Amino acid sequence: MAMFDKLLANLKASRKTIVFTEGTDPRILSAAERLMKENLMGVILCGNADEVKAAAAAGGFDVSAATVIDPLTYPEIDAMIAEMVALRKGKMTEDEVRAALKKSNYFGTMLVKMGKADALLGGATYSTADTVRPALQIIKTKKGANLVSSSFILFREKDGVEEKIAMGDCAINLGYSDRLDKDGNVVLSAAQQLGEVAVETARTAAFFGIDPKVAVLSFSTYGSGKGGTVQLSHDAVIEARKIDPELVIDGEFQFDAAVSAEVAKTKCPDSKVAGQANTFIFPLIEAGNIGYKIAQRLGGYAAYGPILQGLNAPINDLSRGCNADEVYAMAIITAGMA
Repeated sequence: MAMFDKLLANLKASRKTIVFTEGTDPRILSAAERLMKENLMGVILCGNADEVKAAAAAGGFDVSAATVIDPLTYPEIDAMIAEMVALRKGKMTEDEVRAALKKSNYFGTMLVKMGKADALLGGATYSTADTVRPALQIIKTKKGANLVSSSFILFREKDGVEEKIAMGDCAINLGYSDRLDKDGNVVLSAAQQLGEVAVETARTAAFFGIDPKVAVLSFSTYGSGKGGTVQLSHDAVIEARKIDPELVIDGEFQFDAAVSAEVAKTKCPDSKVAGQANTFIFPLIEAGNIGYKIAQRLGGYAAYGPILQGLNAPINDLSRGCNADEVYAMAIITAGMA
């Protein structure tokens, strides 16, 4: 698909290595075999070598070209422990770090941190929290980022035309509330957080070839409703414009005003976004998760994500209900963003 053209070009221009935290999972093994057969990237599988070999044989997968690393027998574990202790700056003891690194989610993340891999894909059996937590503690947020968020890129071909849209945040942030210092002063408002999510989602959209027209959604258009998330969505637009004055963003919008030119003419005729939005920002995870799955199941879109935003290196999370094709696609996305 065209949306993968840039990613594949990146991978051909500069070979990357991806680490999979669940090296014995048949979906991972199937995708890894395909990725290596197509010579798209190097592959590291976390797990016991005998168990990985047995799982591959059971599924008929050839992963002989992969590097298998067992966290329990890794020869450089002492250096890894020392580096992680330093990174945690007193928040974890050496014994706690040693215990954490026996788990492939922490171990794989440290492989990225130490330059042994360029990207990580996990979550086939780990929860989202168990993928994101090591990334936050070890990889950390990039300069200027105050939080990690996520987006989905949705793609479909309709009447011979390729259509792409972006949606965020549908997987990471449950909601937004003001962050306070020890004296009760606001250091990062809820609106600033949602505004940052909007900017990061727009950047992800642009990376995938979408010219972002960003609609911050609610159940109100330009103050037609009160309460709930209306003020948050309204204020997030203001905050996003502060972060990126060039960003084409507007709201708060009801979804129909965001996508229907006819509705937009009535509700917000002067908006540069209403009626033509292609990047949608949800004020709550419930709305975002429901929204992208409606688009996927009823709208016929293929959904790629969650793509994590705000980190110093590409770390992405799989759904535990994923299939091998989805692992393959997310691996291309993750390594291609490195």
